[in-house]
Amino acid sequence: MSHRPAPGRRSVLRGSLAATAALSLPTALGTAPAFARSGRPEAGWGVQTGDVTTDSGLVWVRSDRPARMIVETSATESFRNPRRWRGPLLGADTDFTGTTRLRGLPSGEQIHYRVLLADPDDPRRTGEPVTGTFRTASARRRDGVRFVWSGDLAGQGWGINPDLGGYRIYDTMAGLDPDFFICSGDNIYADGPISPTVPLPDGRTWRNITTEEKSKVAETLAEFRGNFRYNLLDENLRAFNAQVPSIIQWDDHEVTNNWYPGEILGDARYTEKSVDVLAARARQAFSEYYPISTLRRPDGRVYRTQHHGPLLDVFVLDMRTHRNANSPDDQSTDPVGILGREQLEWLKRELSRSRAVWKVIASDMPIGLVVPDTGDGKPNIEAVAQGDPGAPLGRELQIAELLRFIKHRRITGTVWLTADVHYTSAQHYQPSRAAFTDFAPFWEFVSGPLNAGSFPANALDGTFGPERVFLKAPAVANVSPAEGYQFFGEVDIDGDSGELTVRLREQDGTVLFTQVLQPGRVGQ
Repeated sequence: MSHRPAPGRRSVLRGSLAATAALSLPTALGTAPAFARSGRPEAGWGVQTGDVTTDSGLVWVRSDRPARMIVETSATESFRNPRRWRGPLLGADTDFTGTTRLRGLPSGEQIHYRVLLADPDDPRRTGEPVTGTFRTASARRRDGVRFVWSGDLAGQGWGINPDLGGYRIYDTMAGLDPDFFICSGDNIYADGPISPTVPLPDGRTWRNITTEEKSKVAETLAEFRGNFRYNLLDENLRAFNAQVPSIIQWDDHEVTNNWYPGEILGDARYTEKSVDVLAARARQAFSEYYPISTLRRPDGRVYRTQHHGPLLDVFVLDMRTHRNANSPDDQSTDPVGILGREQLEWLKRELSRSRAVWKVIASDMPIGLVVPDTGDGKPNIEAVAQGDPGAPLGRELQIAELLRFIKHRRITGTVWLTADVHYTSAQHYQPSRAAFTDFAPFWEFVSGPLNAGSFPANALDGTFGPERVFLKAPAVANVSPAEGYQFFGEVDIDGDSGELTVRLREQDGTVLFTQVLQPGRVGQ
């Protein structure tokens, strides 16, 4: 695989962190320090890029005050003869965040960029530039593709621990120099307050960086915004964002645990009981803090297709916004399912149109793992599988329709990637083992969490014939990141052979499991 080395990574990170002195993690436990307000706008929360294609990308920044966002790009770190992009005015209506779309970029090239924040009343007064870099998708198959994925950040009360160096897994992932990162959801835990200390079973104490917004469940727009800012206090994450573009999807904890449209909460921690109200506020903060192309559209949808050259298309699902209510999930008809009819038809249409060698379905929830929702004391189902190994029921009906469509349209190279369950595993789905047999074999790979509690393995549902080929999970619930069990996955597509290699990795980069898939097949 002929990747260019990441040019000047040390200087990239040095530039991206030059303006973050006010955000350095405190050595003593306490709240995050406020911005230092000088005479010029500052971008202390770093920069990030998202939804990068062969010729475009989105650049994000947050200012400490009203400012005009300006982006300059260059083929080199010297920024000789830079190309300038005039971005939006950043104000309180977006929490001083903004995104600028870069178009007409060269494919398969390293793009160096710097973001300047200008005083709206005096454009000559600009703050210290914050720099980053990203690689556009290559239009040449021979260049190959490498990316990483995971999910679940700052969950179960395990936040930024300065004693452990914060979110170290991001530094490990950056060291692989991936083309991009898929976050499979639970980017924040809006329903999970962060306490200053947490006692560990062995008598030690886990320490957290804390902020006011993370002291309770998020209900107001300001509290949701504060949840996204919390993670950006971590130096590893800010450095990662300055080097690696992201494809972001959401799941439940961006709003509240196991939520669905129309739900009325019984959780006593909430004064706002309407999930629809909370979800609207969460979506606004989500759209402000991530560079996502479709969130700027009138429909503001999360699901989308990301084209990454001739080797890869990524189909980003939203299994949260369009689902029906959580229930025992044993109904014999289910027109809404977990995707909603419109999203299902979009996915079928986009898969049939794709000419990419590999079609990665980025799913925020697993297909054959039983994920229960017992929050109200009832045996409801949170994901797709409900534990009945027979013919498809409930949300399984929608997945069966999709799998049948893939088989009969002879759509090649589909691979499912997910997180959600806080361990890592590989499942192979085979009709000969299944109750529903009208589909082609496929793989589903699970990886996570990034920095959250780890949990034992979920039961498998036999409807689609899954076999757990690999598993690493703790034996007890909510194991802290101090004990390990933090995971991410890597996908490496070879430009010459077209082979796709999946590696499931631990936090330190150790490879736990490897699976090589061959291109051009309907089933694997």
